Amino acid sequence: MRKLIESTLVTLDGVIEAPERWALFDAESSALSLEQLDNYEAFIMGRTTYETFRANWGNVTGNPYIDRINAMPKYVASRSLTETTWNATLLGPDPSGAIAKLKAQPGKDLIKYGTTRLDATLIQDHLVDEFRLWYMPVVAGSGQHLFEHVDTTQLHLTLTNEQRLHNGSVILTYVPS
Repeated sequence: MRKLIESTLVTLDGVIEAPERWALFDAESSALSLEQLDNYEAFIMGRTTYETFRANWGNVTGNPYIDRINAMPKYVASRSLTETTWNATLLGPDPSGAIAKLKAQPGKDLIKYGTTRLDATLIQDHLVDEFRLWYMPVVAGSGQHLFEHVDTTQLHLTLTNEQRLHNGSVILTYVPS
């Protein structure tokens, strides 16, 4: 059975919005990101993440990380989209049921980047198996925060791993308990 891993870049003040403005990716963190992509078979995305990533990366070539993302299948939860491109498939009217079916299939794990409105459903339905939080040693000051607009009252997490990077970032891995 596959797991759904959620990997989110976070500032020290809890901001997750616009990581392209503040994320610190040096050679070590870039290599680790590319290495981790090999563990995943497909992306789970909400509509906003899908549209943003497709616009920013869909036509980019020559970067091993982006090339890998472009080649991977993507499953998109959306109430408004009627069609997709960029190796993407809509999850349909029951995204939780569709994700549960994807998790039940054999293969590599599924990855979701960022904490979004979709997490309200994923957390409620106990579909996220692991939260991987990449804390960057920066302060954004403002922006959307981790788990903003998501009811976390029933979410209890256990720290299972921590990894320090040379650029001062720390990757904390939690599993729901």
